[in-house]
Amino acid sequence: MRTTLTLIAALLFAPLAALHAAEPVVIDLSQRTWQGIPGLERTAKGRVYVSWFTGGPKEPSPDNTVVLSYSDDAGKTFTPPEAMGLPTNDGTRCFDPTLWIDPKGRLWYIFNRGNKDLAKHDVWARLCEAPDAPNPSFGPEFRVGYDAPFTFRMNKVTVLSTGEWLMPVTLAEKPVRDWCTGFNENQTPTLHGVGISTDEGKTWKLHGAVKSKPWALENMITELKDGRLWMLIRTNSGVLWQSHSSDKGRTWSDGNPSTIKSPGSRFYIRRLASGNLLLVNHHKFASPTWRHRLTAQVSTDDGATWNDGLLLDERSNVSYPDGAQDKDGSIWITYDRDRNGAGEILLAKFREEDAIAGKDVSGTVTLKQAVDKLNKPTPSKANSSKPFVK
Repeated sequence: MRTTLTLIAALLFAPLAALHAAEPVVIDLSQRTWQGIPGLERTAKGRVYVSWFTGGPKEPSPDNTVVLSYSDDAGKTFTPPEAMGLPTNDGTRCFDPTLWIDPKGRLWYIFNRGNKDLAKHDVWARLCEAPDAPNPSFGPEFRVGYDAPFTFRMNKVTVLSTGEWLMPVTLAEKPVRDWCTGFNENQTPTLHGVGISTDEGKTWKLHGAVKSKPWALENMITELKDGRLWMLIRTNSGVLWQSHSSDKGRTWSDGNPSTIKSPGSRFYIRRLASGNLLLVNHHKFASPTWRHRLTAQVSTDDGATWNDGLLLDERSNVSYPDGAQDKDGSIWITYDRDRNGAGEILLAKFREEDAIAGKDVSGTVTLKQAVDKLNKPTPSKANSSKPFVK
């Protein structure tokens, strides 16, 4: 009895932080059964970095972890994936990493941490000061820091003509005790804004709360030639939604449907060196929910119209493009395929003229190249059922 009372007293007087101290959970990456949601950057000297996430039996799972791999032979081979952010034993997972090289040449590894039981969802990052070093080293992770009960980000930072940095952010104004929210009108809605940094990423301030249709996330920002900002938002309404800002992201117009069709999946948009816009999206898909026909399209009129583009992958279950254009003009796109089956992280390389012509006119097009894939070729019953599909 004395032992029991002593234990109870110790628990009562122990510091709360010590009772709930979260410890990292190491994931055996050799045993991964699913993977997907990649990101890509290419350095000044040509190293190709690719990120994605995995861990646990499925997405989402408390065991989700984010990883990184890189290639020094122009994407022909990649290093084995290395964990960049570990889940913790209080049920906090790591997910949705994004790679971004800032104007100072630093490589940002940005990802999310989420805990549905504690209703904690926020954005974290690690920095590599010398991404072309023989043995690249990342600093410790740090919280980016947004003052909202729920914050989440997926896509790259945009550097404006003013020099300001804009990070696209999905947010909620109330705590969320789930992995995500906004599936329908009855849930806490997801809103869409930007984190703005005026001090090269030292601090970020949240602006904007654009409303869109339920199940909307993963917005992305483009600065238009007329000076406005154009926000595109993934939704399940059959098209991307949009909003505009005339004050560099401080305020935004009401959300409304764009004319860009979407099966409810992540897209990728960026300004090319030529001044034209590139959009990697599902084009001419056969069904409102089919993730196939991943295509690179070009707009010469700042997004008013798009060509039919270059078909990167016609197969089913291809999704989540991200990429970069290197100093030589080559465009590098990564995406995933069959996350719970083959679990392929794939790479496409082409030039703008190929996307304009809709075929390989440069003689340099490479499609469906594997960055990484699972050893397990088919999904199990344990990971074939998912609460939601990102």
